[in-house]
Amino acid sequence: MPTDQPVGAGSSAADDVAEIERALTRIAHLITRARRHDHVKAATGVPLDRAAVIILRMLSESDALRPSELAARLQVEAPHVTRQLQRLQKAGYVSRVVDPGDRRAQLVQVTPAGRQAAVRIREVAAAAMRDALADWSPQELHQLAGQFHRMVDDFLAYVAEEER
Repeated sequence: MPTDQPVGAGSSAADDVAEIERALTRIAHLITRARRHDHVKAATGVPLDRAAVIILRMLSESDALRPSELAARLQVEAPHVTRQLQRLQKAGYVSRVVDPGDRRAQLVQVTPAGRQAAVRIREVAAAAMRDALADWSPQELHQLAGQFHRMVDDFLAYVAEEER
């Protein structure tokens, strides 16, 4: 909810944190909306549901992972990941390989087709973000990117400490 007063002007740190959380909630809602996903699916030609897209993007940005590690990173139950991995494997976007560190276990890795699909998805998402922020100066974009990364890193560190 936008206010007439700029964030930080006469507001407390608690008010600013509440506004940040509110903005992040709005962003999460916009990004995960079914209509937005349908647009991305049509623009990329990648016929995956939202959950599978999240998993594909995560796998494309990492080395091969055990399904349990993927579930832990996503903070979801393993059966949810297993179902999505089966769909991704059936579509030819991921494959399973033996874990060299434990031959009884399997790792999941992105196939070349999966990597291409992830690139298309990332490009469509980036184009939408560029269009949405077209009126921002390069300096504003740079500052926002840096602050977002700092916020995510700090929040991840907080969550890791909290889970100990």
